[in-house]
Amino acid sequence: MIARLFPLWAILFSIFAYFMPAPLAALSDWIVPLLMVIMFGMGLTLTWEDFLRVFRAPGVIGLGVALQYLVMPLAALLVAKVLALPTEVMVGLVIVGACPGGTASNVICYLARADVALSIAMTAVSTLVAVLATPALVWLYLGETLPVPVAAMLFSLVKIVLLPVVGGTLINSLLGARLDRVRDAFPLISVAAIVLVIGIIVALNQSRIASGGALVMLAVVLHNSIGLAAGYGVARLFRFDPRRARTLAIEVGMQNSGLGVALAVKHFTAMAALPGALFSVWHNLSGAVLAWYWRRQEESAEAAQADEDARGNVR
Repeated sequence: MIARLFPLWAILFSIFAYFMPAPLAALSDWIVPLLMVIMFGMGLTLTWEDFLRVFRAPGVIGLGVALQYLVMPLAALLVAKVLALPTEVMVGLVIVGACPGGTASNVICYLARADVALSIAMTAVSTLVAVLATPALVWLYLGETLPVPVAAMLFSLVKIVLLPVVGGTLINSLLGARLDRVRDAFPLISVAAIVLVIGIIVALNQSRIASGGALVMLAVVLHNSIGLAAGYGVARLFRFDPRRARTLAIEVGMQNSGLGVALAVKHFTAMAALPGALFSVWHNLSGAVLAWYWRRQEESAEAAQADEDARGNVR
């Protein structure tokens, strides 16, 4: 029951973090360990075959990464133009759009019962592609050069995602069914961890949220929504199953906004970092709602199938 109310806890904890940011902001060092715990739990649900299956279909990964880099920066520019955002804010929004996928997308895919192995593969590939794509897209849309710290990004990806997931998968392969009780507990642990991470992110960005204004928040919401809709819609057009469509939606719509903030602050202004800061908060909340909705759909379908099977056995 607690896990099923994931979006409610995320929203309530965000409100608490906004009005009482100090205690949670002091926990900023917890973000990486918490994400690693969630990733380890993901690994406990995966097998090596899951990853082999994904890499046997490289076209799916390619489509997802192409959508991310084609849709998100262009959507950022169009939203900024339509809303007539100040130049500095437009710069920040485009930078976020030109960033690769972030580790939060892997967490949301796990909670949404999407294809976690595909999500991790897409995040890894989009991060590798970022060394060329991110500065090229920023230059194309803004006419500015922008060095991307790809080595640091890859190190973070290995530390936060790959090592915990590989460790969990290895243990799952060795122990199998003996891990059922531990494995069953991890969705609840993951929900508690990601709610805490969202609260910490809100607390760290409280002043930016307060000064952000409704227009910038609207731009971030529209930008994220376009990515989510494009990922899901195109996947369904290509006749991908709903599980893969959810994965592409989450991967396209959720960006490495932390990188966007870092690049904006380093190479532009604090105001240019505002869209990335707001995106960090919003895409976790929208992802939480989607994860809850899709998980409920999946559970309802499973319950209906079990009921139908039971009736068939009675007959």
